[in-house]
Amino acid sequence: MNKETVAVNPLFARPGEKAKAEKFRIPDDPMLPETAYQIVHDEIMLDGNSRLNQATFVGTWMDSHASKLYTEAFDKNMIDKDEYPQTAEIEDRCWKMLADLWHAPDPTGTIGTSTIGSSEACMLAGLTFKRRWQLARRAAGKPADKPNLVMSSAVQVVWEKFCNYWDVEARYVPISEEHKTLDGHDLASYVDENTIGVVAILGVTYTGMYEPVAKVSDALDAIQRDTGLDIPIHVDGASGAMVAPFLQPDLVWDFRLERVHSINTSGHKYGLVFPGLGWVVWRSADLLPEDLIFRVSYLGGDMPTFALNFSRPGAQVLLQYYQFLRQGRTGYRAVQKASQDVARFLADEIAGMDAFELWNDGSDIPVFAWRQKAGHTENWSLYDLSDRLRMKGWQVPAYPMPDNLNDLTVQRIVVRNGLSMDLASSLLNDIRTSVRFLDDLDGPMPSEGHNSGFHH
Repeated sequence: MNKETVAVNPLFARPGEKAKAEKFRIPDDPMLPETAYQIVHDEIMLDGNSRLNQATFVGTWMDSHASKLYTEAFDKNMIDKDEYPQTAEIEDRCWKMLADLWHAPDPTGTIGTSTIGSSEACMLAGLTFKRRWQLARRAAGKPADKPNLVMSSAVQVVWEKFCNYWDVEARYVPISEEHKTLDGHDLASYVDENTIGVVAILGVTYTGMYEPVAKVSDALDAIQRDTGLDIPIHVDGASGAMVAPFLQPDLVWDFRLERVHSINTSGHKYGLVFPGLGWVVWRSADLLPEDLIFRVSYLGGDMPTFALNFSRPGAQVLLQYYQFLRQGRTGYRAVQKASQDVARFLADEIAGMDAFELWNDGSDIPVFAWRQKAGHTENWSLYDLSDRLRMKGWQVPAYPMPDNLNDLTVQRIVVRNGLSMDLASSLLNDIRTSVRFLDDLDGPMPSEGHNSGFHH
């Protein structure tokens, strides 16, 4: 078999067409659409089944009306606000709805934007922190060349990227068995006059746990009383900002805390939209420096824009608005509660197995992690269980925890809309069957080359 070509099955090749297509060079001649479609269609059969992927937070299902709307709007370019003014208007409505959901003091008077995903949203929030800090330092006649950002060691990789790309020192507060999240403990040791902000995560990627934003805010209040340093918080609510308002409405984590300047979320996670869509909203418009905003006029009006990307799809914004209308607050609560019920069911059942103990139980976002119980066996690890489950079609990642806990391996399940209780029972049966198989081994599984196959 030639590795440089793709074979065309003679059953769907048309008369006169070539029997092979080059892999790494655009062909000289065209191919009939039916043949090209079949080649691509057959290639992607090798992908995993997205509904059985318990590694990803990203949504994998929308209803038929959403799919119809998607096909009607996939040609809309979000940046062309003069050409698609109603899409621009709907974008504006969506982030104002989020500002209201997150208790902004004046939801219609603040500012926000859609993004390709939470990664871009986090970049914009971090850039805002840096620019505000620079402007304040220069106005005070102080140097503005050594900014730092404080966050948990369990932070999502986007924040490492932000600090790398934008020349900001990353200061990681290590998590531990005692302090499983960034909870304000010893925060004073990490902040100083060059700290542009603190990131709190509402739904840690490793485990799904909420970081207690109010405790972090209290710790920063105490630091300000002692030192005069007024340090803002950004809440990375990629997952939790679309869960907490519906499942834990009394939890104070959002703009009810004055120290929270900005919040991001992923519309394509628990916002229930196909990828890729993110949102970022500021507590008030004055927190976004004017020199970061570009203004685009449309229909004689003025539309402020703040984004890293230029051309990007507008369809997902319309899908988010569709979901806001379709679900309402009651619908969102029902969907997220159903996912949480499945997560708690799975967590309880896994906790009851002799081989495991939970790290957390899925009572925050519908995500939980577990580890192998100490002394259970030397013959297999969670990586082996992950491999066995993949043979059944399930993707349930195993991976090491971050620094200070990197000798600890956990396994994690993300429950999203679409994982029914029936599917969860099938997953549970496959976990039990796999554990029985592994427990019956007479000797250790080969461990060389174990790779989690998972990246945050």
